[in-house]
Amino acid sequence: MSSHSSPFSALKMHLHLARKEFIRLPLSIFYAQNNFVTSLKPISIALPLPSSARLSTVISMTRTAAIGNTTKSQMGRGLQTGRVAFSAHEVVDNNSTNNLENREILVQHILVPEDKVKLLLELQQRIVTEGVDLSVLATEYSICPSKEEGGMLGWVQKGQMVQEFEEAAFSAPLKKLVRCKTKFGWHLLQVLSEREGGFLQAIEPEELQVKMQDADFITEAQLMDVRESNEVSIASLPGFKFYPLGQFGSWGPTITTDLNPSKDTYVLCHHGVRSLQVARWLQTQGFKRVYNISGGIHHYSQKVDSSIPTY
Repeated sequence: MSSHSSPFSALKMHLHLARKEFIRLPLSIFYAQNNFVTSLKPISIALPLPSSARLSTVISMTRTAAIGNTTKSQMGRGLQTGRVAFSAHEVVDNNSTNNLENREILVQHILVPEDKVKLLLELQQRIVTEGVDLSVLATEYSICPSKEEGGMLGWVQKGQMVQEFEEAAFSAPLKKLVRCKTKFGWHLLQVLSEREGGFLQAIEPEELQVKMQDADFITEAQLMDVRESNEVSIASLPGFKFYPLGQFGSWGPTITTDLNPSKDTYVLCHHGVRSLQVARWLQTQGFKRVYNISGGIHHYSQKVDSSIPTY
């Protein structure tokens, strides 16, 4: 799998957040220190979330960590990290609607400490005068964990990066080297390509219920339920195909062959948090029209069909 289409690019934003405040949980997969995931031992997890984070968000983040462990064992790869570019602002809002600029850029970068700007200038000079590839230098000199992929951050949209990095990246001409400074240090970035992005928006249960009255909707739309099997056995909606988030490693790598990225895709979970994570990941895989069902099946039961059990 190429780094350009890696499913891990989308997961970066959920685990590598620019926070000094941590919620520590037992039972989990990763151990984080100084904002980095440093271990794959099943001992504990330190999630860089504010103490005010919703319980559903914490649970969802824990599930995301488990995805990395599953994928590592099944695909031979761990969660690709990159704390530098992403923030936590949207993660805790499980009903947020993401209607951002309809453009995505493919970015790679080198990150050096704030006091190493001279080194950054030297690296830029080597790229310009000697023709050294940025990815080679990123592997050797960058302090961002994305160095393991040659500094590749993958396809990103506006709203996924810290402001200074975003402004520099989205205003940079293709292939041009650009320097910028953030609270993480100095960056030398390069935009390799750009493409038309899709959209991700929330859909309320009432609106979904209206659509489901149309028989063609069930056959034409792609309906994903990312809950676990024990949850599905309690409550489910007709027409939804099950993609348990805990089994991401088995279905994630083939999602673009199993589903059609050009079709409308609707994602459901219990409360709308896990589905939002998957919906955002689908965007990075080229899915153009993705809908997150607000409040999940719990909200659907409360607002539309009380015969559906709650749990």
